[in-house]
Amino acid sequence: MTTVGAARGPVSVDERWEQFHRRGPYALLALSTVISALSMDAFDMPRTERYLAGALVVLAVVLQLCWDLTRDGRPMRRRDPTAAGLVYYVLRTVIAFVLTWLNPLFAIYAVLGYFDSGHLLPKRAVRAGLFVYAVIMSGSQSGGLPPQDVLQWALFAGLLLLNGSLTLVFAHLDRRESEVAAERAATITQLEQANARLEQALAENAGLHAQLLVQAREAGVADERRRLAAEIHDTIAQGLTGIIAQLQVVTATSDPELARAHLTRAATLARHSLGEARRSVQNLGPTALDHDTLAEALKKTVAEWAERTGVDARFTVTGTEEPLHDEVAATLLRIAQEALANTARHAAARRAGVTLSYMGDEITLDVRDDGRGFDPLVLRPRSGANGFGLDGMRARAERIAGTVTVESEEGGGGTAVSARVPLVRHAAADHHPDRRR
Repeated sequence: MTTVGAARGPVSVDERWEQFHRRGPYALLALSTVISALSMDAFDMPRTERYLAGALVVLAVVLQLCWDLTRDGRPMRRRDPTAAGLVYYVLRTVIAFVLTWLNPLFAIYAVLGYFDSGHLLPKRAVRAGLFVYAVIMSGSQSGGLPPQDVLQWALFAGLLLLNGSLTLVFAHLDRRESEVAAERAATITQLEQANARLEQALAENAGLHAQLLVQAREAGVADERRRLAAEIHDTIAQGLTGIIAQLQVVTATSDPELARAHLTRAATLARHSLGEARRSVQNLGPTALDHDTLAEALKKTVAEWAERTGVDARFTVTGTEEPLHDEVAATLLRIAQEALANTARHAAARRAGVTLSYMGDEITLDVRDDGRGFDPLVLRPRSGANGFGLDGMRARAERIAGTVTVESEEGGGGTAVSARVPLVRHAAADHHPDRRR
């Protein structure tokens, strides 16, 4: 079985009224004509009045057809009167009035005026139009126009008062409905404008989001470059410096045992530097922290540095040791290595000290020496010798919301490097049942 066409949804109220405005005039005119024709003898209508009523009925049909052609299928809108609509309303009112004068039962047709006055008349003329139809309906209800005696006049006056009051009520309701419709239309317009602004804002946000993604990617690339540069400086550069120092001793000595010992240290440094370089590329922590805490790794680092440089160096821990986050531990270890490397290269120190202090929510690393010192306020040009030294230490500390301060006095006053960073505990330590802050 094949179904032709699509099923329509329920008919709306507006569609019902539009059907009434199209078909209602013909139906009401036909009904009033039939009833009036059947009651002509009862109202004792003369032959001339009967012919006049028939002519007016034909004229009403022609008027309605012309009006339908003028509308050309367009729906009748509220509060949108036109000159053609005004002419149609006036002519139909005159025809309805005369027909009701001839036969009161033609008021069935005249009732149309109550339903479309708000559509066809200007706003200021609606009440006048409704009052005219109140007169027509009151005359029909009181027995016909004009009233014949005092009683009929009194009845006509009472009905006119009633119908007039009803027209005022209808006019008020019509006005309120128009205001509600206008408010609804204004609200819809505002919503459409708000939606348009929202779409525009969403488009702008999408553009800003794309820009932020680009900027974030560029910032990430720049940060990764800085990280790799610092890691290479702290691993390969320092390792090569140590290797060069060992090889210089080898070339300057004639003792085979001493040369062999320094060659062994150079090979060890080379292997260590290669491993650290690979870990830096993979963004892993220093090898020294794989199995040791920060304090243990610093102790070994200081001891190895002292043995390699011949400087008397000591390491001290103050406060209660805490298991640190990997990034915090790696940052402090790298800062200590860089500070010791600077001491070995520039300070010509005899003694050095490294202190790791746990102070509640902060942890401090102090590296001191008794070397020649320098003026921290003098901006030194970056070169292959000083590389990322102090700037690199500060950048590392700032990445974890820390600071690095340098105190030094040129001419033998020594140098003190102090790094202060937040104490961020290791994730496993935060969930330990015996851990208390």
